[in-house]
Amino acid sequence: MTDDSALRVEGLVARYGEQTILDGVDLTVARGEIRAILGGSGGGKTTLLKHCIGLLTPAAGKVLVLGQPLHQLEGAERVALLRRIGVLFQSGALLGSITVGENIALPLREHTDLSEEVIHEVVGLKLAAVELSRAENLLPSELSGGMRKRAALARAMALDPPLLFCDEPSAGLDPLNSSEIDELILRLRDRFGMAIVVVTHELMSIERIAERATMLFGGKVIADGTLAEVKATDHSEIHSFFQRSAAGEMRGPASALDVLRVASRGGSSDFARQGGDGPTE
Repeated sequence: MTDDSALRVEGLVARYGEQTILDGVDLTVARGEIRAILGGSGGGKTTLLKHCIGLLTPAAGKVLVLGQPLHQLEGAERVALLRRIGVLFQSGALLGSITVGENIALPLREHTDLSEEVIHEVVGLKLAAVELSRAENLLPSELSGGMRKRAALARAMALDPPLLFCDEPSAGLDPLNSSEIDELILRLRDRFGMAIVVVTHELMSIERIAERATMLFGGKVIADGTLAEVKATDHSEIHSFFQRSAAGEMRGPASALDVLRVASRGGSSDFARQGGDGPTE
């Protein structure tokens, strides 16, 4: 069974016990596209993501990943397909007891027959792609929040996946680092041509990176299309989502004041360190 899309979800129903979380969700993500999955808390975003990466099995419907029916595959076929997707978890999920370089090398050692010399070279290339070339021998605890997100992104890309899932990639970051993560996602898409599915509630991040968006509410898709089309949809939940107060939700390009505030906290900003390749305090 083949499909030209990077991701296709058809009639997905998800339940936890007797509670229905997703009710007939349809979604198609083209190859090379950045798609934002939007919605308020409890709307089903995380549940949808878990079905798309194989952590949950649909109660009904199907998920086609890179043209293959994920939940119908078993054994080696399923493992081979899952190797072709990358996941950036909200917390980064780096292993704290090993270095950044060893974190990135882990999937290469587990899923390839590459020599240690080649693995070392690949790790260096991935770190360079996320602008962390000098962080290879640091522990995750020695990195700032923005640097940890970059390192986790490098690990998610270790096997050159054509499809990447990002769960709240800029959550918990200051405005400057948030903007830099968004710009990095755009550059990686342009450089490697991967499709990227981003679960996020950050308004400025959505404006910066989303080409198309899917809005979930009450377990259903209430809007799907270009960002402009979604924002123009006449639905109270959509109006509320996009009209949130700038004080609590929106993140814009960093000003000089942003940089000074970051520097006063010990230079945790990648910008303040002129590249973000060194350890933080």
